[in-house]
Amino acid sequence: MRDLVLSLYDFSGVAVQPWIKAGFGAITFDIQHKGVSCLHYESGGFLVKTKLNLYCPQAMQDLAETYNGKVAMVLGFPPCDNLAVSGSRWFDSKRAKDPNFQTKAANNAKAIADLATKLDCPFMIENPVSVLSTLWRKPDHIFHPYQYGGYIPEKDAIHPSFPDHIAPQDAYSKKTCLWTGGGFVMPAPLPVDCESFGASQQYKKLGGKSLKTKNIRSATPRGFAQAVFEANEPNAMWQEYKQAAE
Repeated sequence: MRDLVLSLYDFSGVAVQPWIKAGFGAITFDIQHKGVSCLHYESGGFLVKTKLNLYCPQAMQDLAETYNGKVAMVLGFPPCDNLAVSGSRWFDSKRAKDPNFQTKAANNAKAIADLATKLDCPFMIENPVSVLSTLWRKPDHIFHPYQYGGYIPEKDAIHPSFPDHIAPQDAYSKKTCLWTGGGFVMPAPLPVDCESFGASQQYKKLGGKSLKTKNIRSATPRGFAQAVFEANEPNAMWQEYKQAAE
C-alpha cells in the first residue's frame, strides 16, 4: 500500500496534516529541522521531521531509492527567494554575484518533479508568481487561499499556529502557482468571502526578512491542504476516516 507522503522544503508541516489524520505517514524534509523527530497520532498516522540538505543531488537520489513503491504523494515547496517576481528588484545584484543563481533555484523545483516521476506518484510543487514559468514551464494551476477556505470547518476557523497573522478560514488573497503531474487532481474550489483583494491585510504584519515571517508567509493554506488531500487520497483510508469522524 502506498501510505506515505513526502513533503520537501516543508518546515510547517501544514500540508501533510490531513493525510496524517486519515492514517497516512508523512515525512517532511527541511534544512531547518533539528535532526530527526517523530510524532505518532491516534489515527495511526505519523509525522517524521527530517533535517536534510535537499540542494544535494545525492539526497534526492537517496529518497528515490529509499521510498520506491511506498509513496502516495510528493509535495514540494522550494525556496522562492531567487524566483518570485516580488523580489525582482534584487535580481541584478544577485546575478552579479552568481550568474546562475536562478537556474540553480529552478533546478530545485525540477528535482522534485524528477523525484516524483521516479516514485511513480502524483506531485504538486508550489511557488508564488515567479520566473519559474520561463525557466521551466508555465504553471498547471493558479489559486488564492480564500478559494479553498470552505474546506475549513467554521469551528476551526481560527488558525491554530498563527491566529494573529493568518485570516480565519484562509480568507485572504495570495496568487499561488502550482506545477503538477503524475495524475495530480486539482481540487474543486469551496470559497469563502475574501477579506481583501490584491494586498492581503495580513501581509502588512509579515514584511521583512526574518526567518519567522518567511515561514509564516510560506505556510500552506489549511483549506487548500485539506482539499488536495480529499481530491488525491488513493486508498480506502479516507473513507474510513470520514466514517469515524461522523
